[in-house]
Amino acid sequence: MDRSIGAGTLRRRLTVLLAGLLILAPLSTHAQLRISGNQSARFTDNAAKTPTNEQSDLESTTSLTAVYESDPGRCNATFSGTVGYSIWLDESFDNETNANMNLNSECELSPGFYWDLDNNLREVRQDSTQSDTPANRTRKNVFSTGPRYVWRLGTLDTVTFSSRYEDTEFEEPEETDSERYVGQVAWSHLFSPTLTGGVSGSYTSTELDTGAEVNVQTVRLTSSKQWATTSFSGSIGVSEIETEVGNVSQKSDGLVGQLELTRTLNPSTRWYIRASRELTDRTSDIDIQFGEFDFGFNESISVETTTVATGLTKSFSDQGNLNIEVFANQSDQLESDQLEEQVGLNLGYSRPITGRLSGNARLGYRYLTFEENQSDDATANVRVGLSYQASRELSFSGQLGHERKTSDVSSREYDESFVLISVGYRFR
Repeated sequence: MDRSIGAGTLRRRLTVLLAGLLILAPLSTHAQLRISGNQSARFTDNAAKTPTNEQSDLESTTSLTAVYESDPGRCNATFSGTVGYSIWLDESFDNETNANMNLNSECELSPGFYWDLDNNLREVRQDSTQSDTPANRTRKNVFSTGPRYVWRLGTLDTVTFSSRYEDTEFEEPEETDSERYVGQVAWSHLFSPTLTGGVSGSYTSTELDTGAEVNVQTVRLTSSKQWATTSFSGSIGVSEIETEVGNVSQKSDGLVGQLELTRTLNPSTRWYIRASRELTDRTSDIDIQFGEFDFGFNESISVETTTVATGLTKSFSDQGNLNIEVFANQSDQLESDQLEEQVGLNLGYSRPITGRLSGNARLGYRYLTFEENQSDDATANVRVGLSYQASRELSFSGQLGHERKTSDVSSREYDESFVLISVGYRFR
């Protein structure tokens, strides 16, 4: 069965989603809708990020961004998305449409009975060993919908039944699409006004368009706790994943869990840590939940993913803001026993210079290890910029940046410098 999706199908789906939000927006007097446009020009001295024979090019991008939040009621929705069109002056890459969008919505059809509908579209790398260029990206769209029933057993206990249909599609036909069905039952108990705990069980059945099937069974203990300056939520459990390809099946099991801890150190400083360990397949949305994670598409289907990220946000008296994040990811391909590991750092700082002018700086570093070919990659980038708010509607910005990649494989190395200027206008 051919379920490949092209750019036209993605654009039609996005147009329907966006049009629906724009139509519904006037129905609520308190709904918030913001629309803005942007025109940017980016000059790079190494468009294809190659180690030799570097070619410079100018990328011009026109984009439109919409952010929508409905008025709280029986039906609630939040949407944010950007659609743009990029033109390469010297044709280093094909001119193309690019898009990143996220929709979360729910409707309470009757007391305790909800219907959820979510859609996420983003660009992902096709090959984690190769550089992040338009030739190594594809659009991934994850659509999910289904009912949810919340049964309240008195004031302390709640049982939630939910089922969901999920469809994952890639723009490139050579990538694997999937259809997923998820069922879950969860019980939670309120031990105190600030402490809840419970248990949940779920079953996931996934069919890939290659004919392969992936089934996952999971049982978890869940908990959440709120203190004066700290909040915690997490789960721990066991999971079993079974993959069937033709007449060949394989089973794996292990500990799984999630953790999110946030602490306010003082009125201007917040610290957080997020972690996840899952048994899943490479069409799931783990890479959407954790933006620094890449599946690294290859022949393996089932994957054991481990992600950890911790960071600090700090505000200063001069209105400066500092953001620091350290992350580590691991992707274990269960069929092939191949391992990809990544650690990295993101550092950002911004500060007003005058009433309308502000400056910013960013530093990034990531180190990847590929067990399959016994190779390591290291990528470092730095950028500095200025932004000017000419009026409430009109803004200008500019950036200078440099990126360097070193590798055990010489063909993956490169140096790139770029200049970016842009103008933005807020329509409403």
